[in-house]
Amino acid sequence: MSKLTEAQEKAMQNYRKKNPEKMRYNSYKSTSKTFIRNYSTLEDLEELKKIILERETFLKSEN
Repeated sequence: MSKLTEAQEKAMQNYRKKNPEKMRYNSYKSTSKTFIRNYSTLEDLEELKKIILERETFLKSEN
């Protein structure tokens, strides 16, 4: 992987400071995908399916 220039590092740092919610969202999304793909058990997946269905129903009812 190539090194980043100082300008690129500074731009990334500024982006992170200006967009903390987006950074948090992306972090949670990445963590959940990693857990599901690499660490979840069948029991975990069943629980997550229920949670996802509940959330989906909630979001659909908001509209």
